[in-house]
Amino acid sequence: MKQTNRLLVFISLMIGMIFAGLDETVVATTMPAIIRDLHNMTLYGWVAGIYMLTMTASMPIMGKLSDIFGRKRLYLISIALFVLGSLVSGFAPVMELLLVGRGIQGVGAGGLMPLAIVIFGETFPLEQRIKLQGLFGIMMLLPQLVGPMIGGYVVDHSNWHWVFLINLPVSLLAALLMILGLHEKKHRESRSVDYLGALTLIGSILTLLLAPVLIENTGLAWSSPLVLTLLGASAALLVLFILIERLAAEPIIPLRLLQNRNIVVMALLMFTVMCGLMGTLSSFPYYAQNAMGFSATVSGYFTLMFMAGAIPVRLTCSFLISRMPYRTLFIVSFLFPVAGLLMALRIEQAQSFLYPALCFFVMGIGTGTLMAGETLLIVESAEEADQGIAQSTVQLFQTMGASIGMSAFGSLLAGRLKDGLTTAFRHQFGLALVFSIASVIICCFFGKGVLAAKADQKDGSTAL
Repeated sequence: MKQTNRLLVFISLMIGMIFAGLDETVVATTMPAIIRDLHNMTLYGWVAGIYMLTMTASMPIMGKLSDIFGRKRLYLISIALFVLGSLVSGFAPVMELLLVGRGIQGVGAGGLMPLAIVIFGETFPLEQRIKLQGLFGIMMLLPQLVGPMIGGYVVDHSNWHWVFLINLPVSLLAALLMILGLHEKKHRESRSVDYLGALTLIGSILTLLLAPVLIENTGLAWSSPLVLTLLGASAALLVLFILIERLAAEPIIPLRLLQNRNIVVMALLMFTVMCGLMGTLSSFPYYAQNAMGFSATVSGYFTLMFMAGAIPVRLTCSFLISRMPYRTLFIVSFLFPVAGLLMALRIEQAQSFLYPALCFFVMGIGTGTLMAGETLLIVESAEEADQGIAQSTVQLFQTMGASIGMSAFGSLLAGRLKDGLTTAFRHQFGLALVFSIASVIICCFFGKGVLAAKADQKDGSTAL
């Protein structure tokens, strides 16, 4: 059998992850041009919302299917769906067709992002993963940093259609590199697919995430009857899903994952972190512009300061996490977001850029550790047959946390505006502080161990 070309695989994974991530952020600055061309303001917020919904719902499904049918096949199918969605979006003459294209894109992205991490973990040995983890992480962050700027540049120098059409050549390149580079050693046997469980899970996720999307785009409150009905339906479908999974021969999310403490703790940690920090990051530019008097460009620099704290720590922790207990490393690291948010409670309208920038820099430090350790911890904690679904499940909680956090913090801001912007944002920082303290507590429940011990186990040493 041919040997896998790790360089080609790595480049393919980077392309897939970067462009799947870009399509989450690049659309924001192109929406005014899209609205002018398609003449439909009422569906404005759904262009981003439908992508998020379909991406989140498809993540665990694609992860499980890759466990059954093979990573390479599902990765290529995900690229094909992403290309198809890009074509439909790029040539859409009306807003409704654009939403269809964005939905298809989201399904493809729901496979590209978690499968990239799984293929990376299976293709590279532990020592190389540790060395490349920092670079891998930076590539994941790039879309968040440059997406809005790229969208603005494309609209200024061409037209919005190319925001989607540029995906075609680069996606085809990623597919070609994966075809040439990856040669799976194991041929997974085709087994039954839990379609009923898949439909129930998708229904539970969609009804849960539809609630914050409706709140953001229609002005409904969390106490609205429609929103409460959606949340209740989501809970009922989740209970039904668990009952189905207990009886399924090949469950979409094996309930044995719930017995893996590290996977459960990582999923909860991702959810709390994304709820708190992403909720704060998404709404603070409003305060920076309307209360502190900064321009839109300068208000965006606070996100850069957050990343400036995260990226160096991520690079450092990629090495530290193989040399010390990750529970200790995580607990210490997540004290920094707590400290940063305590500092943020003292932000005033008349302050210069430096103090709030320092607050966000300190907050980013703990997140850098999480980004460095997530993939390694999941790959080393889950059984080989469950790595695809384990990674997808954790990313599912991450995406849901971000979505719910941004919506909840936005609702809190809107409800507190009558008390003044500074008071409203102090309530936001206080809520984020609660999430950060919860993250520190959750870190305490990680199992004892050093990732290096797992590598030694493969040579006959102790387990993680």
